[in-house]
Amino acid sequence: MDLFDKLSIEKSPLGKHSQYAHGYFAFPKLEGEIGPHMTFRDKPVLNWSLNNYIGLANHPEVRKTDTEATAQYGLGYPMGARMMSGNSNLHEQFEEQLATFVQKEDAILLNYGYQGILSAIDCLLGRHDVVVYDSEAHACIVDGVRLHVGKRFVFPHNDIENLEKQLERATKIVNETGGGILVITEGVFGMAGDLGKLREITALKSKFNFRLLVDDAHGFGTMGKTGIGAGEELGVQNQIDLYFSTFAKSMATIGAFLAGPEMVINYVRYNIRSQIFAKALPMPIVIGAMKRLELLQTQPQLRENLWKIVKALQTGLREKGFNLGRTESPVTPVFLTGDEHQAGQLIIDLRENYGIFCSAVVYPVVPKGIIMLRIIPTAVHTIDDVNRTINAFGEVAKKLIEGVYNQKLTNVTV
Repeated sequence: MDLFDKLSIEKSPLGKHSQYAHGYFAFPKLEGEIGPHMTFRDKPVLNWSLNNYIGLANHPEVRKTDTEATAQYGLGYPMGARMMSGNSNLHEQFEEQLATFVQKEDAILLNYGYQGILSAIDCLLGRHDVVVYDSEAHACIVDGVRLHVGKRFVFPHNDIENLEKQLERATKIVNETGGGILVITEGVFGMAGDLGKLREITALKSKFNFRLLVDDAHGFGTMGKTGIGAGEELGVQNQIDLYFSTFAKSMATIGAFLAGPEMVINYVRYNIRSQIFAKALPMPIVIGAMKRLELLQTQPQLRENLWKIVKALQTGLREKGFNLGRTESPVTPVFLTGDEHQAGQLIIDLRENYGIFCSAVVYPVVPKGIIMLRIIPTAVHTIDDVNRTINAFGEVAKKLIEGVYNQKLTNVTV
Protein backbone atom coordinates (compact mmCIF):
# COMPACT_ATOMS: atom_id res chain seq x y z
CA MET A 1 0.00 0.00 0.00
CA ASP A 2 1.13 3.52 -0.74
CA LEU A 3 1.35 5.41 2.55
CA PHE A 4 -0.72 8.27 1.16
CA ASP A 5 -3.60 5.96 0.21
CA LYS A 6 -4.74 5.79 3.84
CA LEU A 7 -4.38 9.51 4.51
CA SER A 8 -7.61 10.64 2.93
CA ILE A 9 -9.33 13.02 5.32
CA GLU A 10 -12.56 11.04 5.00
CA LYS A 11 -10.86 8.10 6.72
CA SER A 12 -9.99 9.99 9.93
CA PRO A 13 -12.38 10.15 12.93
CA LEU A 14 -12.77 13.92 12.85
CA GLY A 15 -11.83 14.56 9.25
CA LYS A 16 -14.77 12.57 7.91
CA HIS A 17 -16.97 15.47 9.04
CA SER A 18 -14.81 18.13 7.38
CA GLN A 19 -16.96 18.71 4.29
CA TYR A 20 -19.75 20.26 6.31
CA ALA A 21 -17.91 21.14 9.52
CA HIS A 22 -14.87 23.10 8.29
CA GLY A 23 -15.11 26.80 8.99
CA TYR A 24 -18.16 26.48 11.20
CA PHE A 25 -17.97 23.63 13.73
CA ALA A 26 -14.26 23.01 13.10
CA PHE A 27 -11.66 25.71 12.46
CA PRO A 28 -14.14 28.60 12.93
CA LYS A 29 -12.76 32.12 12.57
CA LEU A 30 -13.53 34.55 15.38
CA GLU A 31 -12.50 38.08 14.50
CA GLY A 32 -12.12 41.40 16.25
CA GLU A 33 -10.55 42.37 19.56
CA ILE A 34 -10.13 39.40 21.89
CA GLY A 35 -12.97 39.50 24.37
CA PRO A 36 -16.50 38.39 25.16
CA HIS A 37 -17.91 40.21 22.13
CA MET A 38 -16.37 39.26 18.81
CA THR A 39 -17.46 38.59 15.22
CA PHE A 40 -18.21 35.25 13.60
CA ARG A 41 -19.01 35.15 9.89
CA ASP A 42 -19.65 38.89 9.89
CA LYS A 43 -22.12 38.68 12.78
CA PRO A 44 -21.54 39.83 16.38
CA VAL A 45 -21.44 37.00 18.91
CA LEU A 46 -21.14 36.66 22.67
CA ASN A 47 -18.09 34.44 22.93
CA TRP A 48 -17.68 31.78 25.64
CA SER A 49 -14.73 29.99 24.00
CA LEU A 50 -11.83 32.16 25.13
CA ASN A 51 -8.64 31.01 26.84
CA ASN A 52 -8.49 34.26 28.76
CA TYR A 53 -9.66 33.46 32.28
CA ILE A 54 -8.64 36.62 34.12
CA GLY A 55 -8.88 38.97 31.15
CA LEU A 56 -5.20 39.60 30.45
CA ALA A 57 -5.33 39.21 26.66
CA ASN A 58 -6.34 42.84 26.13
CA HIS A 59 -5.35 44.32 29.47
CA PRO A 60 -3.89 47.78 28.67
CA GLU A 61 -0.67 47.16 30.61
CA VAL A 62 -0.19 43.86 28.81
CA ARG A 63 -0.80 45.39 25.39
CA LYS A 64 1.64 48.20 26.17
CA THR A 65 4.33 45.77 27.36
CA ASP A 66 3.84 43.45 24.37
CA THR A 67 4.12 46.40 21.96
CA GLU A 68 7.20 47.93 23.56
CA ALA A 69 9.01 44.59 23.87
CA THR A 70 8.33 43.75 20.23
CA ALA A 71 9.53 47.15 19.10
CA GLN A 72 12.74 46.76 21.13
CA TYR A 73 13.64 43.17 20.32
CA GLY A 74 11.59 42.03 17.34
CA LEU A 75 10.27 38.48 17.24
CA GLY A 76 13.59 36.89 16.25
CA TYR A 77 15.66 37.52 19.37
CA PRO A 78 17.18 35.41 20.84
CA MET A 79 18.02 33.48 17.70
CA GLY A 80 18.80 29.92 18.76
CA ALA A 81 18.07 27.16 21.24
CA ARG A 82 18.76 28.21 24.79
CA MET A 83 21.50 25.62 25.30
CA MET A 84 23.41 26.93 22.26
CA SER A 85 22.84 30.65 21.79
CA GLY A 86 19.30 31.54 22.85
CA ASN A 87 19.58 32.10 26.58
CA SER A 88 19.12 35.49 28.28
CA ASN A 89 19.02 37.05 31.73
CA LEU A 90 15.30 37.68 31.31
CA HIS A 91 14.56 34.03 30.50
CA GLU A 92 16.34 33.02 33.69
CA GLN A 93 14.75 35.81 35.73
CA PHE A 94 11.29 34.73 34.60
CA GLU A 95 12.02 31.14 35.59
CA GLU A 96 12.99 32.33 39.07
CA GLN A 97 9.77 34.34 39.34
CA LEU A 98 7.64 31.37 38.29
CA ALA A 99 9.37 29.03 40.74
CA THR A 100 8.88 31.48 43.60
CA PHE A 101 5.22 32.02 42.77
CA VAL A 102 4.33 28.31 42.70
CA GLN A 103 6.51 27.62 45.75
CA LYS A 104 9.11 25.40 44.09
CA GLU A 105 12.90 25.54 44.05
CA ASP A 106 13.36 25.97 40.30
CA ALA A 107 11.48 26.16 37.02
CA ILE A 108 12.17 25.73 33.32
CA LEU A 109 10.45 27.61 30.53
CA LEU A 110 8.85 25.52 27.79
CA ASN A 111 7.88 26.75 24.34
CA TYR A 112 4.42 25.19 24.32
CA GLY A 113 2.20 23.40 26.82
CA TYR A 114 1.36 20.32 24.73
CA GLN A 115 4.87 19.83 23.45
CA GLY A 116 6.39 20.75 26.80
CA ILE A 117 4.71 18.26 29.11
CA LEU A 118 4.87 15.51 26.49
CA SER A 119 8.62 15.98 26.24
CA ALA A 120 9.02 16.36 30.01
CA ILE A 121 7.38 12.96 30.60
CA ASP A 122 9.70 11.42 28.03
CA CYS A 123 12.66 13.08 29.74
CA LEU A 124 11.74 11.97 33.28
CA LEU A 125 11.08 8.28 32.61
CA GLY A 126 13.46 5.46 31.77
CA ARG A 127 12.68 1.92 30.68
CA HIS A 128 12.73 0.57 34.25
CA ASP A 129 10.29 3.20 35.55
CA VAL A 130 6.51 2.88 35.80
CA VAL A 131 4.02 5.67 35.08
CA VAL A 132 0.50 5.70 36.53
CA TYR A 133 -1.98 8.26 35.19
CA ASP A 134 -5.62 9.34 35.34
CA SER A 135 -7.88 8.05 32.56
CA GLU A 136 -9.16 11.56 31.80
CA ALA A 137 -5.71 13.11 31.52
CA HIS A 138 -5.27 15.55 28.64
CA ALA A 139 -4.08 14.29 25.26
CA CYS A 140 -0.63 15.82 25.84
CA ILE A 141 -0.17 13.57 28.88
CA VAL A 142 -1.49 10.51 27.05
CA ASP A 143 0.89 11.14 24.16
CA GLY A 144 3.79 11.64 26.57
CA VAL A 145 2.96 8.37 28.30
CA ARG A 146 2.87 6.62 24.91
CA LEU A 147 6.53 7.55 24.42
CA HIS A 148 7.43 5.67 27.59
CA VAL A 149 9.07 2.32 26.79
CA GLY A 150 8.47 0.91 30.28
CA LYS A 151 5.28 -0.11 32.04
CA ARG A 152 2.31 2.23 32.24
CA PHE A 153 -0.93 1.83 34.16
CA VAL A 154 -4.08 3.93 33.98
CA PHE A 155 -6.59 4.36 36.80
CA PRO A 156 -10.27 5.32 36.28
CA HIS A 157 -10.83 9.04 36.68
CA ASN A 158 -10.21 10.16 40.27
CA ASP A 159 -10.65 6.58 41.51
CA ILE A 160 -8.26 6.52 44.47
CA GLU A 161 -9.04 2.92 45.38
CA ASN A 162 -8.03 1.81 41.90
CA LEU A 163 -5.00 4.11 41.93
CA GLU A 164 -3.85 2.28 45.06
CA LYS A 165 -4.15 -1.03 43.20
CA GLN A 166 -2.09 0.34 40.31
CA LEU A 167 0.54 1.59 42.75
CA GLU A 168 0.72 -1.89 44.27
CA ARG A 169 1.35 -3.33 40.78
CA ALA A 170 3.88 -0.64 40.00
CA THR A 171 5.72 -1.15 43.29
CA LYS A 172 6.19 -4.87 42.60
CA ILE A 173 7.71 -4.05 39.22
CA VAL A 174 10.13 -1.36 40.37
CA ASN A 175 11.25 -3.51 43.28
CA GLU A 176 12.51 -5.92 40.63
CA THR A 177 13.78 -3.43 38.07
CA GLY A 178 15.20 -0.77 40.37
CA GLY A 179 13.09 1.89 38.70
CA GLY A 180 10.83 4.56 40.14
CA ILE A 181 7.13 5.48 39.93
CA LEU A 182 5.62 8.66 38.50
CA VAL A 183 1.93 9.45 39.08
CA ILE A 184 0.38 12.00 36.72
CA THR A 185 -2.92 13.80 37.17
CA GLU A 186 -4.44 17.22 36.60
CA GLY A 187 -5.25 20.03 38.98
CA VAL A 188 -8.39 21.01 37.06
CA PHE A 189 -9.71 18.70 34.36
CA GLY A 190 -10.38 20.90 31.37
CA MET A 191 -13.51 19.22 30.04
CA ALA A 192 -15.57 18.41 33.14
CA GLY A 193 -14.06 21.13 35.35
CA ASP A 194 -13.61 18.91 38.41
CA LEU A 195 -10.42 18.91 40.47
CA GLY A 196 -7.93 16.11 40.68
CA LYS A 197 -8.04 14.37 44.06
CA LEU A 198 -4.70 15.79 45.07
CA ARG A 199 -5.24 15.43 48.82
CA GLU A 200 -6.05 11.75 48.50
CA ILE A 201 -3.24 11.11 46.04
CA THR A 202 -0.60 12.85 48.14
CA ALA A 203 -1.84 10.97 51.22
CA LEU A 204 -0.81 7.75 49.48
CA LYS A 205 2.82 8.88 49.70
CA SER A 206 2.84 7.57 53.26
CA LYS A 207 2.21 4.09 51.86
CA PHE A 208 3.95 4.10 48.46
CA ASN A 209 7.18 5.54 47.09
CA PHE A 210 6.24 7.66 44.07
CA ARG A 211 6.60 11.16 42.69
CA LEU A 212 3.64 13.28 41.56
CA LEU A 213 3.41 15.41 38.41
CA VAL A 214 0.38 17.71 38.19
CA ASP A 215 -0.77 19.44 35.01
CA ASP A 216 -2.59 22.53 36.30
CA ALA A 217 -3.25 24.36 33.04
CA HIS A 218 -6.77 25.39 34.09
CA GLY A 219 -5.96 25.89 37.78
CA PHE A 220 -2.97 28.23 37.44
CA GLY A 221 -4.25 31.77 37.92
CA THR A 222 -7.82 30.75 38.74
CA MET A 223 -7.69 28.50 41.82
CA GLY A 224 -6.36 29.11 45.31
CA LYS A 225 -6.21 32.19 47.52
CA THR A 226 -3.37 33.75 45.52
CA GLY A 227 -3.98 32.01 42.19
CA ILE A 228 -1.19 29.45 42.48
CA GLY A 229 -3.63 26.74 41.44
CA ALA A 230 -5.39 23.59 42.53
CA GLY A 231 -2.57 22.61 44.88
CA GLU A 232 -3.04 25.83 46.84
CA GLU A 233 -6.83 25.44 46.72
CA LEU A 234 -6.55 21.97 48.27
CA GLY A 235 -3.70 22.80 50.64
CA VAL A 236 -1.17 20.36 49.13
CA GLN A 237 1.02 22.53 46.90
CA ASN A 238 4.09 21.46 48.87
CA GLN A 239 3.25 17.79 48.21
CA ILE A 240 3.28 18.23 44.42
CA ASP A 241 6.73 17.18 43.25
CA LEU A 242 6.51 18.58 39.74
CA TYR A 243 4.10 21.37 38.88
CA PHE A 244 3.28 22.14 35.26
CA SER A 245 1.18 24.82 33.62
CA THR A 246 0.76 26.42 30.25
CA PHE A 247 0.55 30.19 29.71
CA ALA A 248 -2.31 29.66 27.25
CA LYS A 249 -5.16 29.90 29.76
CA SER A 250 -4.95 32.50 32.55
CA MET A 251 -1.90 34.18 31.03
CA ALA A 252 -3.46 34.42 27.55
CA THR A 253 -0.18 33.91 25.71
CA ILE A 254 2.15 31.19 24.40
CA GLY A 255 4.52 29.04 26.44
CA ALA A 256 4.56 26.91 29.58
CA PHE A 257 6.75 25.94 32.51
CA LEU A 258 7.68 23.01 34.72
CA ALA A 259 8.64 23.64 38.36
CA GLY A 260 10.07 21.39 41.04
CA PRO A 261 13.26 20.50 42.93
CA GLU A 262 16.34 22.30 41.62
CA MET A 263 18.19 19.03 41.02
CA VAL A 264 15.36 17.61 38.90
CA ILE A 265 14.71 20.80 36.92
CA ASN A 266 18.41 21.10 36.16
CA TYR A 267 18.37 17.52 34.87
CA VAL A 268 15.36 18.34 32.71
CA ARG A 269 17.05 21.51 31.45
CA TYR A 270 19.92 19.45 30.05
CA ASN A 271 17.85 16.53 28.75
CA ILE A 272 14.45 17.74 27.48
CA ARG A 273 14.61 17.30 23.73
CA SER A 274 11.78 19.69 22.86
CA GLN A 275 13.82 22.57 24.31
CA ILE A 276 17.37 21.48 23.49
CA PHE A 277 16.51 21.16 19.81
CA ALA A 278 14.14 24.14 19.50
CA LYS A 279 14.50 27.90 19.35
CA ALA A 280 14.06 29.74 22.65
CA LEU A 281 10.87 31.64 23.39
CA PRO A 282 11.17 35.05 21.69
CA MET A 283 12.01 37.90 24.02
CA PRO A 284 8.69 39.77 23.59
CA ILE A 285 6.82 36.60 24.64
CA VAL A 286 8.99 36.30 27.76
CA ILE A 287 8.67 39.98 28.71
CA GLY A 288 4.93 39.93 28.02
CA ALA A 289 4.49 36.82 30.14
CA MET A 290 6.43 38.43 32.98
CA LYS A 291 4.01 41.35 32.93
CA ARG A 292 1.08 38.93 32.96
CA LEU A 293 2.51 37.09 35.99
CA GLU A 294 2.98 40.43 37.74
CA LEU A 295 -0.66 41.39 37.15
CA LEU A 296 -1.86 37.96 38.21
CA GLN A 297 -0.16 38.53 41.55
CA THR A 298 -0.83 42.24 42.08
CA GLN A 299 -4.41 42.57 40.79
CA PRO A 300 -6.46 39.97 42.70
CA GLN A 301 -9.61 41.78 41.58
CA LEU A 302 -9.17 40.12 38.19
CA ARG A 303 -9.53 36.66 39.73
CA GLU A 304 -12.30 37.92 42.02
CA ASN A 305 -14.29 39.18 39.04
CA LEU A 306 -13.77 35.86 37.26
CA TRP A 307 -15.34 34.04 40.19
CA LYS A 308 -18.18 36.56 40.36
CA ILE A 309 -19.03 35.64 36.76
CA VAL A 310 -18.47 31.91 37.36
CA LYS A 311 -20.78 31.80 40.37
CA ALA A 312 -23.51 33.83 38.65
CA LEU A 313 -23.37 31.67 35.55
CA GLN A 314 -23.22 28.30 37.27
CA THR A 315 -25.84 29.20 39.89
CA GLY A 316 -28.19 30.55 37.25
CA LEU A 317 -27.84 27.52 35.01
CA ARG A 318 -28.40 25.11 37.90
CA GLU A 319 -31.49 27.05 38.98
CA LYS A 320 -32.82 26.58 35.44
CA GLY A 321 -32.38 22.82 35.91
CA PHE A 322 -29.24 22.33 33.85
CA ASN A 323 -26.79 19.55 34.66
CA LEU A 324 -23.28 20.95 35.08
CA GLY A 325 -21.79 17.64 36.10
CA ARG A 326 -19.03 17.71 38.70
CA THR A 327 -17.36 21.05 37.94
CA GLU A 328 -15.57 22.76 40.83
CA SER A 329 -13.79 25.34 38.71
CA PRO A 330 -14.52 28.08 36.14
CA VAL A 331 -14.85 25.39 33.44
CA THR A 332 -18.61 25.13 32.93
CA PRO A 333 -19.92 22.09 31.04
CA VAL A 334 -23.65 21.92 30.31
CA PHE A 335 -24.91 18.39 29.64
CA LEU A 336 -27.94 17.81 27.42
CA THR A 337 -29.52 14.69 25.94
CA GLY A 338 -29.24 14.41 22.15
CA ASP A 339 -27.30 13.08 19.18
CA GLU A 340 -24.67 14.60 16.88
CA HIS A 341 -27.22 15.96 14.40
CA GLN A 342 -29.22 17.67 17.14
CA ALA A 343 -26.01 19.09 18.60
CA GLY A 344 -25.12 20.62 15.25
CA GLN A 345 -28.54 22.20 14.78
CA LEU A 346 -28.54 23.51 18.35
CA ILE A 347 -25.15 25.18 17.85
CA ILE A 348 -26.34 26.73 14.58
CA ASP A 349 -29.39 28.11 16.38
CA LEU A 350 -27.27 29.50 19.24
CA ARG A 351 -24.86 31.22 16.88
CA GLU A 352 -27.22 32.44 14.18
CA ASN A 353 -30.36 33.32 16.13
CA TYR A 354 -29.09 34.05 19.63
CA GLY A 355 -25.62 35.37 18.79
CA ILE A 356 -23.90 33.07 21.30
CA PHE A 357 -20.69 31.24 20.47
CA CYS A 358 -19.64 28.26 22.59
CA SER A 359 -18.14 24.86 21.87
CA ALA A 360 -20.13 21.63 21.60
CA VAL A 361 -18.65 18.23 22.48
CA VAL A 362 -20.17 14.94 21.33
CA TYR A 363 -19.21 11.26 21.15
CA PRO A 364 -16.51 9.91 21.51
CA VAL A 365 -15.40 12.64 23.95
CA VAL A 366 -18.65 12.15 25.87
CA PRO A 367 -20.92 9.06 25.80
CA LYS A 368 -23.34 8.53 22.93
CA GLY A 369 -26.61 10.40 23.40
CA ILE A 370 -24.96 13.24 25.30
CA ILE A 371 -24.29 16.78 24.11
CA MET A 372 -21.88 18.85 26.17
CA LEU A 373 -21.82 22.60 25.72
CA ARG A 374 -18.55 23.90 27.15
CA ILE A 375 -18.49 27.44 28.51
CA ILE A 376 -15.32 29.23 29.63
CA PRO A 377 -16.19 32.28 31.75
CA THR A 378 -13.68 35.11 32.02
CA ALA A 379 -13.15 38.15 34.22
CA VAL A 380 -14.17 40.42 31.33
CA HIS A 381 -17.62 38.92 30.86
CA THR A 382 -20.50 40.79 32.49
CA ILE A 383 -23.60 39.83 34.44
CA ASP A 384 -25.63 40.94 31.40
CA ASP A 385 -23.67 38.40 29.34
CA VAL A 386 -24.50 35.76 31.93
CA ASN A 387 -28.22 36.54 32.00
CA ARG A 388 -28.45 36.60 28.22
CA THR A 389 -26.78 33.21 28.02
CA ILE A 390 -28.93 31.59 30.71
CA ASN A 391 -32.08 32.76 28.95
CA ALA A 392 -30.86 31.53 25.57
CA PHE A 393 -29.88 28.14 26.98
CA GLY A 394 -33.31 27.81 28.51
CA GLU A 395 -34.92 28.37 25.12
CA VAL A 396 -32.68 26.02 23.12
CA ALA A 397 -33.02 23.28 25.75
CA LYS A 398 -36.79 23.52 25.36
CA LYS A 399 -36.46 23.30 21.56
CA LEU A 400 -34.23 20.24 21.93
CA ILE A 401 -36.88 18.47 24.03
CA GLU A 402 -39.62 19.47 21.58
CA GLY A 403 -37.72 17.97 18.63
CA VAL A 404 -37.02 21.21 16.79
CA TYR A 405 -33.43 20.14 16.16
CA ASN A 406 -34.42 16.81 14.62
CA GLN A 407 -34.82 18.73 11.36
CA LYS A 408 -32.26 20.79 9.53
CA LEU A 409 -32.47 24.51 10.21
CA THR A 410 -33.08 26.18 6.87
CA ASN A 411 -32.01 29.74 7.61
CA VAL A 412 -28.25 29.23 7.52
CA THR A 413 -25.68 27.75 5.18
CA VAL A 414 -22.87 25.98 7.01
